Amino acid sequence: MSIAQNPLSVEVTLPREGVVLLTVEGHLDIDTATGLQHHLANQFQHGRRHFLLDLASVPFMDSSGMNIIIRAYQQTRESEGSVHIVSPTPAVRRVLDLTGVSITVPLSDSVEDALALVGKQQGEPGA
Repeated sequence: MSIAQNPLSVEVTLPREGVVLLTVEGHLDIDTATGLQHHLANQFQHGRRHFLLDLASVPFMDSSGMNIIIRAYQQTRESEGSVHIVSPTPAVRRVLDLTGVSITVPLSDSVEDALALVGKQQGEPGA
């Protein structure tokens, strides 16, 4: 399937200093994964260290998408950051569970839950 048939859109918002929320919509596969990679790299260059990936509108993800998530996780760990997956669809959740990625990369049901986890990692009081 070509990128024209399944474009990927990524909306970037900054819910908190040092934290970026990337809301991904569309198929995350070999044709589209580099788009997400570019957004992640751009945000990392701008000093963001905590990445929330909202995958609620991603009906399909292949190994290309998974590799992007794993690379982002490794890169953020080196800089005391984090990656959190928010609201993965059942199909994406199954891929994450089968490959063991969900054991390493935290999954949250909502952006608020993911932000609370980031707060705990940053040692915020009351988080």
